[in-house]
Amino acid sequence: MSQKVRLRRLRYNKNVRDLVEDTHLRPQDLVYPIFVCEGKNIKNEIKSMPGQYQLSVDMLSDLCNKLLDLNIMSVILFGVPDKKDDDGKVAQDDNGIVQRAVKEIKKINKEILVVVDVCHCQYTLHGHCGTIKNGDVENDKTVINLGLQAVSLAKAGADVLAPSDMMDGRVNHIRNILDKNNFEKLPIFSYAVKYASAFYGPFRDAAENTPQYGDRKSYQMNYKNSIEALREAETDINEGADALIVKPAMSYLDIIYRIKSKFNIPVIAYNVSGEYSMVHSAADKKWIDNEVILEILTSMKR
Repeated sequence: MSQKVRLRRLRYNKNVRDLVEDTHLRPQDLVYPIFVCEGKNIKNEIKSMPGQYQLSVDMLSDLCNKLLDLNIMSVILFGVPDKKDDDGKVAQDDNGIVQRAVKEIKKINKEILVVVDVCHCQYTLHGHCGTIKNGDVENDKTVINLGLQAVSLAKAGADVLAPSDMMDGRVNHIRNILDKNNFEKLPIFSYAVKYASAFYGPFRDAAENTPQYGDRKSYQMNYKNSIEALREAETDINEGADALIVKPAMSYLDIIYRIKSKFNIPVIAYNVSGEYSMVHSAADKKWIDNEVILEILTSMKR
């Protein structure tokens, strides 16, 4: 049988396959999450995230140097404080756990890009992402406190602020307060589309921020919705976001694609804790090959 078009001609030879690849995953594409806790010489393994740890500030050097050896130049910090309050104001402390971690990482290597999560769920007694009023998170008061947290983190030397609270108007407020405090060069990577997802379970173990009551469905997005995601993305762009984060990633590749197709702005896929734990557990039991990790990450970039 004669056939002019044979797509397999580009697949027989490995060098040809490599030559015509159209998606390339690099270590520089990755951002490594770090959970920072109080104390000294602390390295607590997170049971629901094997291989991931809560680390005290003095333990950051070893991890950061390992990341640098792998050419991973970016990290995102989450704080696990020993003290919390009703409004999460501990997050505004210039000597807070994340503020100290930022300074320490910059001492280790100033070239490491330090992204910081801006939210209150790790700092409130109730585990919600802001101040509670009448049984729900009060939007505008929370936004004011987020702005104060953002300024404190900027003063500590953070390179990027990533608000993850999903309050309305928070990007606009944070942008304005940063500019007023001479941080106009500091970018905002907004969690523009953050779904109320069951995939966050292991993260809540890591950050110790499980809500003490209720859920987060009044501020995080309904996972059944897609058009709303475009509205959220457009709103954050108009308020001054420099890049957008979609969270989770694996079950929301369609959302990532739609946002990237509609808006000319960097889009970040957040591969969340539940996705990590599922893959890790299956690979550990030899049900799947570790190669699936690269396959998943490449699909997100593609």
